[in-house]
Formats: sequence, C-alpha cells, structure tokens
Amino acid sequence: MRRFTTVLTVLIGLFPLTFGTQFLFDGPAAGAGYGITAAAGGFFVAKGIRDIVLGLNLLALFALKQRRATGVLMAISTLVPIVDMITVLSHGGTVATALGIHGLTALVMLFDASLLLRERRTVETPQPVGAHS
Repeated sequence: MRRFTTVLTVLIGLFPLTFGTQFLFDGPAAGAGYGITAAAGGFFVAKGIRDIVLGLNLLALFALKQRRATGVLMAISTLVPIVDMITVLSHGGTVATALGIHGLTALVMLFDASLLLRERRTVETPQPVGAHS
C-alpha cells in the first residue's frame, strides 16, 4: 500500500505542474479544459502559477520524506479543486466538467491524504557494529 500511496502522491504533485504550465503558455486552451472558456488573460497566469506552486509544495515535502506533512498539506489543498468546481459551476461551465474533473480531483486528493496520514512510521532497527546481513 505504501508504494501505491507513493505513486499516487507523486502523480498528484506532477499534475498541477503540467496544468500550470499549460495555463502559462496556452491559457485559452487550458481554460477550456478547466471548464471556463471566457476568462481574462490575468486569470490564466494566476491559475498557472497557483497550480505550479501547489505541485512543487507537495513534491518538495514528499521528497524530504515528510509523508505526514504532505498528507496534511494535501488535505488542506483539496480546497483548490473544490473552489475550482464551484468556479466552473458559477461561471457557465458544465456540471460534468465541474464534478468530473474538479470534484473527482478533490476526492482523489482526500483519499491520498488519508492514506498518507494513516501510515505508520517505519523505524529501522539498528544493526550491531560488525554484523553482516
């Protein structure tokens, strides 16, 4: 289960980096995938940077082997796709996009956060000096 959680956490950290980069370099196309087509250019840049920073924060904590802290940050960060879902619904986007992309993302993030927070620390037992395995 730990390996599954590791892969899922890395993917959840990488996805916002790709989405954020899309928003920076091709905002209108990324906006359509987000669920809102008519948005000001400044929105695209702000969303792009937000997504990149979110992904980097998750990956940095995880790379530093702070699995519990990553779980806490991920649980808090589920507010991002929840607010994205509300934004899509309140700005003419479809219910399918709002729930299928943003709602599902929030659920996967909460699931992964719960897995990270439920993990038990593995403590390595020290080997006596001169012991061979």
